[in-house]
Amino acid sequence: MEARKIEEGLECIKVAEKSMKTTLLKWRPDYDVAADEYTKAATCFRLGKHYEQSKDCHLKAADCHRQNRSLFHAARSLEQAILICKEMGDIHSVAELADKACTWYQQQGSADAAAGVLDKAAKIIEQQQPSEALQLYRRAADVVSIEDNARQGAEYVSKTARILVKLKMYDEAADAIRREIGLHQQSENIPAIGRLAVALVLVQLARGDTVAAEKAFKEWGNCCDAPEVQTLEMLLQAYDEEDPESAKKALNSSFIKHMDVEYARLARDLSLPEPTVVGPPPASVRPNAAPSYVSPRASQEPLTNDKGPSQNQEGDDEFSLC
Repeated sequence: MEARKIEEGLECIKVAEKSMKTTLLKWRPDYDVAADEYTKAATCFRLGKHYEQSKDCHLKAADCHRQNRSLFHAARSLEQAILICKEMGDIHSVAELADKACTWYQQQGSADAAAGVLDKAAKIIEQQQPSEALQLYRRAADVVSIEDNARQGAEYVSKTARILVKLKMYDEAADAIRREIGLHQQSENIPAIGRLAVALVLVQLARGDTVAAEKAFKEWGNCCDAPEVQTLEMLLQAYDEEDPESAKKALNSSFIKHMDVEYARLARDLSLPEPTVVGPPPASVRPNAAPSYVSPRASQEPLTNDKGPSQNQEGDDEFSLC
């Protein structure tokens, strides 16, 4: 069966190449026919498990659609090429193809399709190339933000924030969480804001900024449920009082463990506060110092004020004459 499908694919390529040729009576290539034949050939090669040829045919079909000014169908062909890359296990060109498909979708006014192809591509490469997936999610959030789709934008920003936490880029993660909170405010999703307040406190503590963590709790803590408020109060008080046991107890709370995987791992690996030990000041002794100065007069015997017997006798005579 595989051999038969490969033969069918080769026949489709011949038809496509023939339709691309021009003659004296045919001044312009027939891009519609060529695109259809290349698409059929790509399907045949995929069934025949010749994935490289299948990908190449999808790219040629996309170019034919582009030449025919049908950018929407060109982007669809690039999407199929991305799926072939996934089956091949070759993800190096996925981000580039997704970015080009997104541009073509946007030029055709299909913002949802543009964001969707970025999302699909990011899921494919997220484990092996998290930095590339981060850029795709960021662009997807920007695309839907143009269309004022706050709910979808919050979803993509959330994925961005979780990747940043995974990469330990806590400063940017805090900014992404604040942006996600702002998008949820537009849709008045209070429970989501409460969960993000907990995530923001954890990220600020990971940054080592307890002041920013307390500020985040004061700003968004009113959106949290009662158990979340109690846990955050215990956690912040433990860091303020440098109490590692109380901090560990707060971080082991059930709702923190059931957060998104990245935030649960962040709480698990968070550095606990250490009590400050105040000891005696170190002695100020310089190594190899010269001995202290001693005055030579200190070694002399002190002078006595005793008077001799002759002086005492003279004094008595003077008193007797008076």
